[in-house]
Amino acid sequence: MAAAFSCPVFLPSTFSYNGNRYHGRIKIKINATSSTKVKTLNEIAGAGKGSSSLATSTEIGHLSQEQIRQRIPTKKQLVDPYRQGLIIERGVGYRQTVVVRSYEVGPYKTATLESLLNLFQETALNHVWMSGLLSNGFGATHGMVRNNLIWVVSRMQVQVDHYPIWGEVLEIDTWVGASGKNGMRRDWLIRSQATGITYARATSTWVMMNEKTRRLSKMPEEVRDEISPWFIDKRAINEDVPEKIVKLDDNARYVNSDLKPKRSDLDMNHHVNNVKYVRWMLEVKIKALPSIYINSLKFHINLKIITTSFFLQTIPDKFLESHQLSGIVLEYRRECGSSDRVQSLCQPDEDETLTNGVEQSLLKNMILTPGIMEGNGYLGPLDVKSYGYTHLLQIKGDSKNEEIVRGRTRWRKKLSTLPYSS
Repeated sequence: MAAAFSCPVFLPSTFSYNGNRYHGRIKIKINATSSTKVKTLNEIAGAGKGSSSLATSTEIGHLSQEQIRQRIPTKKQLVDPYRQGLIIERGVGYRQTVVVRSYEVGPYKTATLESLLNLFQETALNHVWMSGLLSNGFGATHGMVRNNLIWVVSRMQVQVDHYPIWGEVLEIDTWVGASGKNGMRRDWLIRSQATGITYARATSTWVMMNEKTRRLSKMPEEVRDEISPWFIDKRAINEDVPEKIVKLDDNARYVNSDLKPKRSDLDMNHHVNNVKYVRWMLEVKIKALPSIYINSLKFHINLKIITTSFFLQTIPDKFLESHQLSGIVLEYRRECGSSDRVQSLCQPDEDETLTNGVEQSLLKNMILTPGIMEGNGYLGPLDVKSYGYTHLLQIKGDSKNEEIVRGRTRWRKKLSTLPYSS
């Protein structure tokens, strides 16, 4: 005799009533017996019109073991219960609900810039996943794989108003649009599910590269036909004239020539992931301190050490408690491989003279160490004085250096309280 049982299933939902947005879960109760075939959540979610979950039994016979394990959809699906994802914007945008994990925050329980960049990358891939266009490449469509093409980012801009806290539930929206004849633009918005306030926004431009020749390529018509139905004429950041980033030279104030890619820095396209570039930009040291700095030191130190290199190991707690990175612009020039030797250069906008010793200089200009990547709270209003820096990553060559990426960062004072919508 078959045993009876019931199983509740919860699916995320968002709806509006009298102008207010509400978030909740839809509860579905399944009653069955032990002989009943129970469908997976993915099959339940994809049962609607215009969506399909996974491959049919006939198609499975033609799939590799890797594709079966990945469960990549072969057709567009509207809901992904495994990733808490939904198709929005009239069927072409994507929204994912995420929780800020403990390993994504810094010492002040706020998400790091690196964590936000990783979330941008993950939601972009999940968007392509749900479209049914994803092949086995790193975000590549079926047409791209047939033409040996991969995506590479050429420019990215991020603006952060507030940093999410540990355990906070976030909604991340992402969508794509056209960028010229052969490029694609991808935008993101991150907001708090509890307050509805937008925390961060970002925009990026992507072009295609031939995976074998490592040269940029035009967009084939079959690829254009795949992705153009997903384009939206909407921008997360309105930038009439893109900010021009000047090229730094060896006279830059901060230099780190000791960077070496590891195999763990490579992504599925076998080049260094762009999130790693950002961390390298902020891992710099001052080349030398002029004699005026020596007179201000309150302790004894070997003169040869102070005049050759002075490593910035930490940031004063006073600065970290009151300031945070508010924006970054990146212009990518070429890819970087595991055998390249990388140099990081940086120049502050204002080369202020030292007035109150080394600590004063650290608080004003020397804010460029690995600790900067660790989230430290909420940013202040736009009228607060900000600090700007120009960055450059380049490959050190025997005869000449080749640019990897140029960057600009902005820093502002943070708020001491959590913002809420009115």
